[in-house]
Amino acid sequence: MTGPASAAEVFDALGKDYEHAFRNLAEQRAAITALAERLPAGAAVLDVGSGTGRPVADLLTAAGHAVTGYDVAPKMVEIARAQVPAARFEAGDMRELSFEAGTWDAITAFFSMLQLPRADQDTMIGRFAGWLKPSGLLVFATVPADVDGVDIVFMGHPVRASSFPAEVLAEKLRATGLEIVREDQALFVPDHPGAGPEPHVYFTARKPS
Repeated sequence: MTGPASAAEVFDALGKDYEHAFRNLAEQRAAITALAERLPAGAAVLDVGSGTGRPVADLLTAAGHAVTGYDVAPKMVEIARAQVPAARFEAGDMRELSFEAGTWDAITAFFSMLQLPRADQDTMIGRFAGWLKPSGLLVFATVPADVDGVDIVFMGHPVRASSFPAEVLAEKLRATGLEIVREDQALFVPDHPGAGPEPHVYFTARKPS
């Protein structure tokens, strides 16, 4: 039996099929729009797990912000560079990124930690908080669930997924010192054969000034 694929393998294979399947995420667009409106002009934004560049980097650069995206899948980086030339995209594992404290006005991470072990997710939430400037904003979205290293099939690919319930994630964000200023939950069915409904949670959290 074939074991779970890495995030790089899955998203290199999916390419723009992923963008198509998740193109109608109304709550995601609402969270991005609300973020863009809260930020100072020309804000520096880090998009972790930037995918094809749409809709996150596309909407934020259109609003006048400076977006730097990182994705573990080189194919996604290639697509994003072509689709959103106003942003900067680089290939890289988020766990290997390093920034000075207070570097970013905002950090976005949409569904990009689901293939990380829980311990790594914990670590990344803490790093995000540290990388934000005072009054900076984190927008974090995931599929909330009490699962740790569960093998599933995602858009035809075997993957190993981990997550936390929404209330646990909220506690983890607050434990870093962030204040949750917006939370939305939704049920979404990706536009892909065999896809079923999946719960989503969106948090916007602010670092104290």
